[in-house]
Amino acid sequence: MSGRTHARACPERTCVGCRERAAKSDLLRIVIVEDEGSGKGARLAPDPRGTLPGRGAYVHPALVCLDMAVRRRAFLRAFRARGTLDTADLSRYVEQTKP
Repeated sequence: MSGRTHARACPERTCVGCRERAAKSDLLRIVIVEDEGSGKGARLAPDPRGTLPGRGAYVHPALVCLDMAVRRRAFLRAFRARGTLDTADLSRYVEQTKP
């Protein structure tokens, strides 16, 4: 060893909205939650701690990136889903957490 400390590699993910790569800690993880009882189908839920089960997609916690992802149908592709996904909870979360 040369005696130098090695910097730990920071995991990177791609924002499905703007398609830019960023540190995983700077992005918001999104998961699909099935609402079986309500009959509405699936909805997108924020997962800020990154602990919810299932496949995740990442987006910058900004309305610009979220709107772009919805318009481009990026969440449908990322989750390999069909039909529509409810984004109301996700939009509300992003609006409340913006600086």
